Amino acid sequence: MSGSGGGYPSDLTDEQWVLVEPLLPAARVGPKGGRREKHPRRRIVDAIFYVVRTGCSWRRLPKDFPPRPTVYWCFTWWHDDGTVERIHDALRDRVREAEPSAGLLDSRSVRTADTVPAGTRGFDAGKKVKGRERFIVTDTLGLLLAVHVVAASIQDRDGARRPLLWTRLDHPGVKKIWADQGFAGRLVDWTAQILGRELEIVRKDPGQRGFKVQPKRWAIERTLSWITAHRRLARDYEQQPAHSETMIRWAMIGIMVRRLTRGRPATRRGSRPLSRVNQ
Repeated sequence: MSGSGGGYPSDLTDEQWVLVEPLLPAARVGPKGGRREKHPRRRIVDAIFYVVRTGCSWRRLPKDFPPRPTVYWCFTWWHDDGTVERIHDALRDRVREAEPSAGLLDSRSVRTADTVPAGTRGFDAGKKVKGRERFIVTDTLGLLLAVHVVAASIQDRDGARRPLLWTRLDHPGVKKIWADQGFAGRLVDWTAQILGRELEIVRKDPGQRGFKVQPKRWAIERTLSWITAHRRLARDYEQQPAHSETMIRWAMIGIMVRRLTRGRPATRRGSRPLSRVNQ
């Protein structure tokens, strides 16, 4: 196929690529300048989004994308040097336009693939899930502030400490965080004494039966649904928990670029405008 790619629904539109391209690092070159990169950055980014959205393995990338070793090398390079986190945070700042003052905390356990190392997964006795648990902190819009992936056997009060700490360090304006009753107890005291922040527990009504949207917390429940709507994240396939966190950030990057370009004609390179249904 041509360099314009296959026109997959997961591909970035021209308007979305304009947001992402300036945030990527400069191309690596040799000591004497070296040759230009063989494969377009845009197609590499599109390939990563294809994996995140469709859930296919790296080896099963369509042939019109750059070779799998190249795509995976860029995925790990941009993970290791912090590029993905910087892209995510820059886009979140554009969506928010102001620093958050409050946050939300929650977790979700997901099953892991058989290829995931046994030492990085566990059994969540409460939810009857064998795999990993994702702890996230979001702002009140549901945008990601911190994410931490651990074995599902880790207790909520222990798994939540790192994302709460990272939120404290990266977003000092967040003074209050809401969480469900699974985080009640010692974590509330630890957050107050060590971080100097308030962790408020949102409890269910005593007479509640079945599911009911909880005040304050509905936004983070929606974010967890956004994440698991990406097939690569419906189950955990990553060898390293840190790569799972990066996959979650890629999913949120896709969500934010769509939000930032909403209402604009969606055009992909070499194609006519697409309907918003395909975005």
